[in-house]
Formats: sequence, structure tokens, C-alpha cells
Amino acid sequence: MSDRRVRVRFAPSPTGPLHIGGVRTALYNYLFARQHGGDLVFRIEDTDTHRFVPGAEEYILESFRWLGIQFDEGVSFGGSHGPYRQSERRDIYKKYVQQLLDSGKAYYAFDTPEELEAKRESESNFQYDAHTRMQMKNSLTMSADEVKRRIEEGEQYVVRFLVEPGIEVHVNDMIRGDVCIKSDILDDKVLYKSADELPTYHLANIVDDHLMEISHVIRGEEWLPSAPLHVLLYRAFGWEDTMPRFAHLPLLLKPEGKGKLSKRDGDRLGFPVFPLEWHDPKTGEVSSGYRESGYFPEAVINFLALLGWNPGTEQELFSLDELVKVFDITKCSKSGAKFDYQKGIWFNHEYILRKSDDEIARLFAPIVANNGVDESFERVRQVVHMMKDRVSFVKELWPLCSFFFIAPADFDAKTVKKRWKDCSTQQMTELADVLQNIDDFSVEGQEKVVMQWVEDKGYKLGDVMNAFRLALVGIGKGPGMFDISAFLGKEETLRRLLHGIEVIPGLKAKLSAES
Repeated sequence: MSDRRVRVRFAPSPTGPLHIGGVRTALYNYLFARQHGGDLVFRIEDTDTHRFVPGAEEYILESFRWLGIQFDEGVSFGGSHGPYRQSERRDIYKKYVQQLLDSGKAYYAFDTPEELEAKRESESNFQYDAHTRMQMKNSLTMSADEVKRRIEEGEQYVVRFLVEPGIEVHVNDMIRGDVCIKSDILDDKVLYKSADELPTYHLANIVDDHLMEISHVIRGEEWLPSAPLHVLLYRAFGWEDTMPRFAHLPLLLKPEGKGKLSKRDGDRLGFPVFPLEWHDPKTGEVSSGYRESGYFPEAVINFLALLGWNPGTEQELFSLDELVKVFDITKCSKSGAKFDYQKGIWFNHEYILRKSDDEIARLFAPIVANNGVDESFERVRQVVHMMKDRVSFVKELWPLCSFFFIAPADFDAKTVKKRWKDCSTQQMTELADVLQNIDDFSVEGQEKVVMQWVEDKGYKLGDVMNAFRLALVGIGKGPGMFDISAFLGKEETLRRLLHGIEVIPGLKAKLSAES
């Protein structure tokens, strides 16, 4: 790294919810800034007023608060390089537009949208550039007086960048190396529109990055075609010495098939593509979010960090601080990264295992209460300890272990047919007597007595335990039987067991008759 202070930025447009690809871009900027002791700037690019969506900006900020990605300055954070919202920087941009016009690096164009569309229809692959600009209505083909008159009469215009042909433009990309583009393929991009007195993305970005002293621009691969134009703009302003280093990140690709990840992929396959749930203010449509779907922010961060970048080791689980230490922007992939949403679920499972029983119990306790169960935190924690390794999301705990809190209302037909043998009623009746006489109803206390009884009677352990489980749980699932009965306690265990002895034989007979 040079002596220049590292300053990077994340600059979304408030045009809707933040795509998960944007989250990854922000994450990589964060990791790069922290790694080099630099600054992360949050800027809002809202020059496209027609696409503005109310609530989008706050949604983006809330997403980063949830994820734990902290900015050093910018919109809502303050700082000495503001304002950080582009719509509040109109006068700044006008100054630089005029600078380009005065130096002959840009020109006025008065072509109407209808005229441009007619040109595209009449001329295949039409591009407003060195080959066509002299056929169009602009200040290069008009006298200065006519240009002045049109502007004074309020005629709408745009300002276009004058791209000279025959130039090799080199972009020094930290991921892709030297990218060389010939200026002949670039068009004279619109930099400013008089209609709303706002610049386009291209001019605003360059001016803001320069004035905010941005040292590195880390953004998605989709912006790579813009990089040569931005290099030319830096040169046009005479800012070559402060030009940032570029890094264009690989695209996030569909889990199946070809192309980049879209919301439709998430809808079709059942996974979120937004960090938080999004309520579209125009259509009322609700899109799922990682937070509301039950993902931990740490799991989402870990998952995204490894999409398009590899630490070069077998390690997969990283905290944010660990990622800061090992992240290397130059080791990012040049090709797109398939969005393996199943891997995201795996990460969430791993983070459930990493978290303490108390942490998971605090999240699970409200779910227990919402199902009408008044249970102590300690009892909830005990269930979490037994069951958390079986789920990928906290919300999956209730259907998996509700039997700890509520006796089964019915018994699973398949389990009844398979597990309740002809001998089960007799064995369970005897087991009820054995349990009744156990004073120490702990796991160890029960196990010692019951296992001795099974051995003395010559019963098959599987037959006994399967029937016991069916009576207490209602289905053939759950942790060890003595863990379950110790948790339930003697009174509830016997109540359920005796109810099973009373009900299950009749159900078994009915099922046998039906088959």
C-alpha cells in the first residue's frame, strides 16, 4: 500500500431493497478498510430521481446495523466531506460540469429523446460517439450564438463527455490486473441533464470520489465497463495523481443455470435475496429477508465473505474480526460465484452450535410462550441443550420439540404400526410399575433401574424403548429416552405412559384392520 490513507465507499441508490450482492460489496469494502486502518464512507447516489423509493435509504442503513457493518462517515454518520447525499450536491457538480465545458472536454447536446430513438431505429448499433456526433444537434455542430440562444430559451439539453478515439485506456484492477480498453468502443456518455439539474452516475461518482479522497473503488463486476470512462474523466480533470485503485468483484450467479442471481431465483427456490424483509410501498408486495427468516447476522456475513473469495485454507468459520485479518482483495475470483443458498443454511446451523444454550434459549423462550406454554427459562434452556444440534434455525425448534412442553394429542400412524408390538402393552404396563418405584428420577437413576429390569426380563431393548418413546412423544423422534423422561419428571412421564397404554392398542388394531 502507498502512504495515502485508505478510504473506500459504499454508495447505493435508494431505489428499493438492498440486494445481497450489494451487501457483499459493502462487506468487502469494510474488510479492506479495517485491514488497512482506513475509513469506510456511506454515500447515497440519488441522482436518478424517477427511481427513488420512499423508505429505501433507511432500509439500507437498518440492514447494516443488523449485520454489524459499521461506517466511519457518511449519510447519518456525519464527517468532514459532506454532504454525502448526491441530491444535496447539485451546486458542486455544476461547477465541475462547467470546468469540462470550458476546457473542451464536454459539450452540450440538444437531441430530443424522440430524435435519438429515431436514430437508433434507422442505424443499427447506433452510438453517440466520434463517428456520429457531428451528425447530431450539439454545440460541436452549432454556432456559439445558437447554443446560447437555445439555453436561454429554456430548451432542455444534456452535457456529454467528449471521448477522443484511438486511445488505449488502461485500468489497473486489483483483481483482474491490467484491463485495456480502446476508447473507440466508448460512447460520449451523458454527464448532466438540464431537466432535473442533476449529474448522471458517471460524473457524480468521479467528483465525489475525488472530493471525498476515495483511495480504492471496490464494486461489482457490472461496473467494469464504466471503469475506462472514469479513468478518462479523471484525466480530463487533471486528477491522475489521486485516481483510486479499482477492484471489480465477481458476480453472484444463480444457484442453478446461468446468469446472475435475481429475486426470482429466491422466490422459486425459497431463499431470501435481501438482508431484511422488504415491503414494496408501490405494490404492497412483501419479500423475505435473512433476518426475518431466522438467520444470524454473523452467519450471513461468514457465508457472503466466502462467495467469490477463498482464504486458501480449510477454515470456513470466521468471525468478522478474523475476516479482517485474513481477507485479501487480490485473491478474489475473476469468475462469478454460484450462490449456494444451502451453504448459507449450513452456516446458520454451525452458528447455532457455536452459540451458548443461554443465547439460543433467549430466542426460543418467546416462541414457547407464544404457543401458550408458561415455562421457566431454565427448563427452556435444558430443551435447547438437548435439541439445538438438530436444527438450522431457532424457529425449527418448536415443531421438533414441542412434546417436551405439551403432551402429544395423537400418535403417528406409521410409528404405531411399526413400533407398537404385540408385547408392547404388557411391557409398558410393567415399565410403568418400575418407574413408579424409582426414587431417583434423574437420567442416571432411571437408566440403572430400567436397564436392569430389561436384562432380567430378557426383553429386547429396542422394543421397550421404541414403545416408550411413542407413548411419551407421539412419534419416533427426540433425544435419549431417559433425557426426555427425566425432563418431564415422574408424574408427567407416568401420565403419558398410562395414556399411551390406554389409547395406542386400539389405534393399532384400527390401523391393522384398515390395511
